[in-house]
Amino acid sequence: MDLLRLAYFELKRKAAPGVDGLTWSDYGADLEGNLASLHDRVHRGAYRALPSRRRYIPKPDGRQRPLAIAALEDKIVQRAVVAVLNAVYEEDFLGFSYGFRPRRSQHDALDALVVGITGKKVNYILDADIQKFFDSVSQKWLVRFLEHRIKDRRILRLIQKWLKAGVLEDGVVKVSEEGTGQGSVISPLLANVYLHYKFSRRFTDKNLVRTPAMHCVSTKFQLLPQTPKEHPHTSVGMRVSSKPSFLAWWRSRFSLR
Repeated sequence: MDLLRLAYFELKRKAAPGVDGLTWSDYGADLEGNLASLHDRVHRGAYRALPSRRRYIPKPDGRQRPLAIAALEDKIVQRAVVAVLNAVYEEDFLGFSYGFRPRRSQHDALDALVVGITGKKVNYILDADIQKFFDSVSQKWLVRFLEHRIKDRRILRLIQKWLKAGVLEDGVVKVSEEGTGQGSVISPLLANVYLHYKFSRRFTDKNLVRTPAMHCVSTKFQLLPQTPKEHPHTSVGMRVSSKPSFLAWWRSRFSLR
C-alpha cells in the first residue's frame, strides 16, 4: 500500500476530475481507508478501470487536442505501475530517447542534437512529427511489446483494462483498438515503449541515423553522411505529419503505415 500512497501524493492536486467526479482533496479526506480498499481490489483482481472523460484543449494552429482524463483511482494505480515499469524500461530505452523520461527533457534532446551537428560532418537533418501518435498506437502491438519484457500477468491485465476502458464523450463510451489515451498518467510511458520497438530500434539496427535526438513523438535526427538513396527501405508503422518541415525523401523512401 506504500506505493499507492506515494502515487497519490505524486498526483497533481488541482487536476480536473474524471468520470467519478473525485478530486485529489475529496479522495484524501479518507485516504487510508480509500487506499486500503483500492489495494485490496487490485490484489483480488476486483479493480475495474473507469472510462476516461474526454476533454479538448486548443492547439496553437487552432485545432483541438483530445485529452483523456482518468478517474482518480485509475490515476493512482497508473502512477504506481509507472514507477514499477520505469525501473524496467529505463534499462532498455536507448540513449537518444528523451521524452517523458525521468531526469530528461526536450532541452537535453536539443543539447544532444547541437553536439551531434557541430561535432561531426552532416549532410542531412530530418525534423519530423508523428501524426496523431497517441490516437493511432496499435493496442494489440503495444501489448505484445509489453509481454516481451514484462512477465507479471497482473501488470499486463491492469494495462489492458485501461486500454479497453474507453473514453466517455457526449454521454457515450467509445472503445477503440487504437490509442493510449493522451493525457492519462500512463500514456507517456506506453508511448515510449511503443516507440522503442517500432521506431528507435529499427532505425539504429539499420544504421539509418548516427546521433538522433528524439523527444517523444517529435523527432529530430542527425542523419548519416550519405545521400538519401543509400538508405534502405523500412516500415515504422506510423504516419508522419505534413506540418513540420522535413526532407521530401522521407515519404518517398519510407513505408509509414
